Amino acid sequence: MPSLQSYSTFGLSASCNSIESFVDVPSFLSLYNSIKQSADNAVYILGGGSNSIFTKDFDGTVLVNEIKGISHFDTESHHYLRVGAGENWHEFVTLCMEEKWYGFENLALIPGSVGACPIQNIGAYGREVNALIDKVECVLLETGEQVLLNKEDCQFGYRDSVFKHALANKVLITHVNFKLPKDYELETSYGELAALSEPTPEKVYSKVIEIRKSKLPDPNVLGNAGSFFKNPVVPTSVFHSIQKDYDVVPHFVITNKVTPPTETSDLGVTLKQQDNTKQNEELIKIPAAWLIDQAGFKGKTLNKVRCHPTQPLVLTNLGGATGEDLITMAKNIIASVHDKFGVTLEPEVRLLGSKGLISL
Repeated sequence: MPSLQSYSTFGLSASCNSIESFVDVPSFLSLYNSIKQSADNAVYILGGGSNSIFTKDFDGTVLVNEIKGISHFDTESHHYLRVGAGENWHEFVTLCMEEKWYGFENLALIPGSVGACPIQNIGAYGREVNALIDKVECVLLETGEQVLLNKEDCQFGYRDSVFKHALANKVLITHVNFKLPKDYELETSYGELAALSEPTPEKVYSKVIEIRKSKLPDPNVLGNAGSFFKNPVVPTSVFHSIQKDYDVVPHFVITNKVTPPTETSDLGVTLKQQDNTKQNEELIKIPAAWLIDQAGFKGKTLNKVRCHPTQPLVLTNLGGATGEDLITMAKNIIASVHDKFGVTLEPEVRLLGSKGLISL
């Protein structure tokens, strides 16, 4: 059985029945249909491996998305980009900076592939990628039909999208189409970016890389999957309850804007809004790193899994960690934070067992 260790940036020792890669839709469909017709038909589609952790040997085939290609055209008001899902995200952002196609500078150095960005609705330093996404091209796994989802169909939320819900395990993302306004405002309100003097896109890009390198471990050196947990979004009542015991609680006020449910008959599913909170309700986002730190896990080690000493939102593989070690550490953190604050952390990473995705 081939090893999956190099296909996931966390680097646990795991294997699968077979690994195949594809470079376009026809090659994907040929592989996928062949596998589904066999007795051993479990399939997991992998991108850059920065957000997927195989906690056990996977009893199936892993298909690696290597669809490449970047095309561009512009109008007086916008740049339009069509990008293959298998492109490396940071390399793509760097190319955009070189070409002066601005907008992605806050999202520099995020590990992973372009195809993962709409699934996670990746974000950093005050910017979320959904603000720049125009359309997402997909293949329906059941029929092989190629479809185009507009931004509204994607039902973007905080680190969330329809690809985690109604379309989970039902589509392959092949390309992401971006629409970058030429006239836009830099986002420099977040943290250390606010201190930039006469900020430019290039300065923001360089500063983001500097910050991330100073706080986050390089997965090429120390196995990790970036932010392991989502920053929780809680009602104001929960936030005020925490404030009673802590003089300073870092937080960000957000407004929940609910998009009406959309039906897309071409997909054969109803794309339902996942967030049931009231429209325009004020919510509070609290950094998970702060909660984990206050719960006493910053720098803590369990066997070969460590909560990183400079960024407790990141769990790391010190070498030789097991899936059981990782799951135990994650569950301990979740339980301790809940006991202390009444807040339940949710993983941002995708954890896989022998049969596919698992939950904690």
